[in-house]
Amino acid sequence: MLDGAKLVAFVATTDVERSDDFYGGVLGLHHIETTPFANVYDVSGTTLRVNPVQQRIPAPYTVLGWKVADIAATVATLTAGGIVMKRVDGMNQDEAGIWTAPGGARIAWFEDPDGNVLSLGQNAPEPASIGG
Repeated sequence: MLDGAKLVAFVATTDVERSDDFYGGVLGLHHIETTPFANVYDVSGTTLRVNPVQQRIPAPYTVLGWKVADIAATVATLTAGGIVMKRVDGMNQDEAGIWTAPGGARIAWFEDPDGNVLSLGQNAPEPASIGG
C-alpha cells in the first residue's frame, strides 16, 4: 500500500537553531525551509523534519542513519569537524569508532546535539567471483 509513497523522517530537538547548525552546518544537509513546526531538509530525495519538542525522550537506539561509500573517510571528515564517534558497549570498534559486523558491513555511531543516536553504514564488500 505505501511501497510507492515517499518516506518522511522525523527527529526531535529542544533547540531548533542549534539543530540547524548541526544538520545544516556540520552535516551539510540541504535546508529546504523553517516553519514553526520544523526545520526541513532534503536528504538525497528523502525529507527530514527536525521538530521542536519541549522535552526530548532519549531513544536507546539509532534514530537516523546514512549509507556511505567510504565509512573511514566519512568518519574522518566528521571527527575533523568536531563530531565524536560513540562507543557502544559490547561492540568491538576500531580506533576510529567503526564496528565491522560478522557479514562485513561497517557501522559507526554518533549523536546530534540533543543526544539522538545517528549512524553511518557501509555495505560489506562484494564477494570476489570465482573464475571470472
